[in-house]
Amino acid sequence: MPEVSLLIPSCCALGENPLWDDAKRIFYWTDIEAGEVHAWTEATGQSRRIYAGPKVGGFTLEADGALALFRVNDYVRLGADGQCTQSRPFHDEGSERFNDVTADPRGRVFAGTIGLNETSGGVLRYDPDGTSRLLFRGTGVSNGMGFSPDLRTFYWTCSTTMRIYAFDYAVDTGELTRRRLIHQAQPTADIPDGMCMDIAGGFWSARWDGSRIVHHQADGRVDGAIAIPTLRPTSCCFGGEKFDQLFVTSARGGDEPPESIAGGVFRVTGTGHGSPVRRSRLFC
Repeated sequence: MPEVSLLIPSCCALGENPLWDDAKRIFYWTDIEAGEVHAWTEATGQSRRIYAGPKVGGFTLEADGALALFRVNDYVRLGADGQCTQSRPFHDEGSERFNDVTADPRGRVFAGTIGLNETSGGVLRYDPDGTSRLLFRGTGVSNGMGFSPDLRTFYWTCSTTMRIYAFDYAVDTGELTRRRLIHQAQPTADIPDGMCMDIAGGFWSARWDGSRIVHHQADGRVDGAIAIPTLRPTSCCFGGEKFDQLFVTSARGGDEPPESIAGGVFRVTGTGHGSPVRRSRLFC
């Protein structure tokens, strides 16, 4: 049976982008509203703030161990010394800021945005050669993304419409084709948010305002759920030595007291296994 526990009582306003560095055995996450990135070291069980500044909607682990932070008006390299360098500007007339991002096997980054309205946000692709491309619009809140283990399918979440889509994905070119709807949440249900893939080909989807994470088969069918003891789980990732722990970030709601566990990071065991995070190559 899955077991759920509070790992880090971080009390984030909007905890997001959980990421496990298997080389350093460090877990990272961002509190978007606070403009902070935090790191928890497994060996010590201690967490620390490693960044404070403009809001970070998402970030990737670079091939050299740095972090690539996707912020409001740019994306930057955050080194081990805590310094941000190599800022590259971001401006999109339809977007307010970056949101969830993910790296692919070639070091590209697929970066979602928060739209200025319910259809102006979308997904861009950043390539290691410094070029970028808008892939599509049509959302107010672009959210969880992932690649199937066989690298043939790309998954994307539109929180605005409460839908999850699949695309055919070409690893050599980074192209997305044949978009299709694989899951539509009911209007009265909780909202699909961040996601992560498991090695069996399914994926976990965190459910905002739902107090749970939901497991989907590769074709989108729901085949399980785990209750999380807070209203707003936001995203999840696999980590630990055997990638058999699921780390779940969360956000505070509007009425929890300061001592609430809302906004904390939760650890779930007994949910299967994941794989190492793919590393971006935007700055190395």
